[in-house]
Amino acid sequence: MTTEPLPSAASAEHLTEALRRAGALGEGRVCSVTVESSRATILSRIIRLRLTFEDTVEAPSSLILKTGLPERVGAVWNGGSQEVAFYRQIAAATSARIVPRCFEAAWDEDTKAWHLLLEDLTDSHVIATTWPLPPTEQQCARILDAWARFHAQWWDDPRFGISIGTWPEAGAMEGYLKPFAKQFEIFRDRVGSRLPRERCELYVRFIDAAPRLLARHGSHRNLTIVHGDAHVWNCFLPRDSTRDDVRIFDWDGWHIDTASDDLAYMMAMHWYPDYRRQMERRFLDHYHRALVEHGVRGYERSALDEDYRLSALWQIRIPVWQEANGIPPLIWWNNLERCLMAVDDLGCRDLLD
Repeated sequence: MTTEPLPSAASAEHLTEALRRAGALGEGRVCSVTVESSRATILSRIIRLRLTFEDTVEAPSSLILKTGLPERVGAVWNGGSQEVAFYRQIAAATSARIVPRCFEAAWDEDTKAWHLLLEDLTDSHVIATTWPLPPTEQQCARILDAWARFHAQWWDDPRFGISIGTWPEAGAMEGYLKPFAKQFEIFRDRVGSRLPRERCELYVRFIDAAPRLLARHGSHRNLTIVHGDAHVWNCFLPRDSTRDDVRIFDWDGWHIDTASDDLAYMMAMHWYPDYRRQMERRFLDHYHRALVEHGVRGYERSALDEDYRLSALWQIRIPVWQEANGIPPLIWWNNLERCLMAVDDLGCRDLLD
């Protein structure tokens, strides 16, 4: 237990009302709340709450409160609103049990304050490995199965661009690419000679070619909801390995795109070449089989390869964005090296011609 003061969203009164609205408490009442643990991540704070009730009730005895960091209020990028939208729109309509249950998702447009009250999976689940060690082959296969279930459910959903998300249209992306070009100039100046001329030229060619590369999305076909930060340490695996109950969290970067974006982020961005070369094709085969098993049709294995190469190329934006948003070099520098090596291995430069 800690002596950290309770946020207002963690008061007994607030939790009572939130759990009742979510259908998780009935007429019971939370009588006391304690902070069992609290930790800050780069972008948010995660607080584990222990609840006691006035009477014996069927209700969660602990919850996870996820909220923003005060120092990031007003930052250029605040993912809180996006993650709240995910739990309100996407998680609520996802039949596969693939994310933690959310009891409340709150966003204040005026103050930019936000919070989530989530199912506590501490006792039932675990993150597979300590970052940056990749999981075992078996664990990775289970994670890919979970991605396939989720991607398949949202594959070419007719609500895209209407009531769910926005299409990755060329015009909208061009509005993003101009600031990115400026962002890259600043990045190049900061990194200096540590970014060789040949890599600088790759970025210049990529920025020039990006509007053409966006043509992949123009048909609005074979697209789904993607996570946007799909490394394996954003997955909870059940402690009981016989259970098929992988849960994926940290959804503040979700959007409509090719499913291969999540796969490239998982492998091309985060795995060093030897391991990636050994496992990449095998895992893409596994994922595609699972996608078909979950009902996706008309998306050939060769199409996944094409999308994966393009997604690997798009990953080179991420380290630049991370550096600009205060992510430490321990993360963005290693991501930069790995994704650029993947671009070379996969022949992604050919896509720029």
